[in-house]
Amino acid sequence: MRKLRTQRAIAVLASVLLVGGVAACGNSDTGGGGSKDDGKITMGFSQVGAESGWRTANTTSIKESAAAAGVELKFDDAQQKQENQIKAIRNYIQQKVDVIAFSPVVESGWDTVLKEAKDAGIPVILTDRSVDSADKSLYKTFLGSDFVKEGRLAGEWLVEQKKTASGPVNIVELQGNTGAAPANDRKKGFGEAIAANPNLKIIASQPGDFTRAGGKQVMEQFLKANPKIDVLFAHNDDMGLGALEAITAAGKVPGKDITIITVDAVKDGMQALADGKFNFIAECSPLLGPQLMDLAKKVHAGEEVPPRIETEETTFTQEQAKEALPNRKY
Repeated sequence: MRKLRTQRAIAVLASVLLVGGVAACGNSDTGGGGSKDDGKITMGFSQVGAESGWRTANTTSIKESAAAAGVELKFDDAQQKQENQIKAIRNYIQQKVDVIAFSPVVESGWDTVLKEAKDAGIPVILTDRSVDSADKSLYKTFLGSDFVKEGRLAGEWLVEQKKTASGPVNIVELQGNTGAAPANDRKKGFGEAIAANPNLKIIASQPGDFTRAGGKQVMEQFLKANPKIDVLFAHNDDMGLGALEAITAAGKVPGKDITIITVDAVKDGMQALADGKFNFIAECSPLLGPQLMDLAKKVHAGEEVPPRIETEETTFTQEQAKEALPNRKY
């Protein structure tokens, strides 16, 4: 009898251990992104917002590329607010995603949350916009444009166009969001380039927040305060398109009475350039999705990647815009 009881006890214990083992395996399989063993990468992505045609094209590129690459994408729209992005990144950390990528609303104020991601063992990729952190180990790489170069190309074109000008050339500047990397850098590059011609003077510079509404509103203020404006430099096409409305409403001819230079080269901007309403565009490609997914797979696998990866871009005159428009993807 004692022997029978002992055998039953062993059987019960074995059953308990078996059930416990199955439960433990079940918990492992249903954990966060980093604990899945199905081989699929989970990416948490925080987007700046939907403030422009460029941003919309960028979001579409990321979503379509994630689907094509088999990457599970958790997407968040920060609506132009840094606090929303920080909250989203912390949520991704809690969800234990494999990779975090984001386009920072502004350059500063990221060290704390990026350190949290690093401590959790989740690699971070910056896309489109950079951060000003002194600790470069907080993110794996930056994928995007050289914004200083874009501003410089815009300024160099203007210098060439106005090299024979005998009198002052009055320039107004529509900046992007205050503190954003493209706004800071495009302003810097443009300013450095036009310094070569002392006749070129920026008489007013104000943020238009990268939106058409902002561009129109600020341009209206510029026109009221400055009776003689020769050139408009807008940090993106959408602000330039908004400014077109204000310029036309003021009885001036855009592209003739006021030379208009922008950055991005989205389809609406290219159309304005081809129509002679814009004069020059420095390209900034939003189609970063395929490169981002490739980088995500590499950093997840522990591969070394360059600290900075620039996108290939060009510039457009009015005639070049006419040639490029039929095949423009965004």
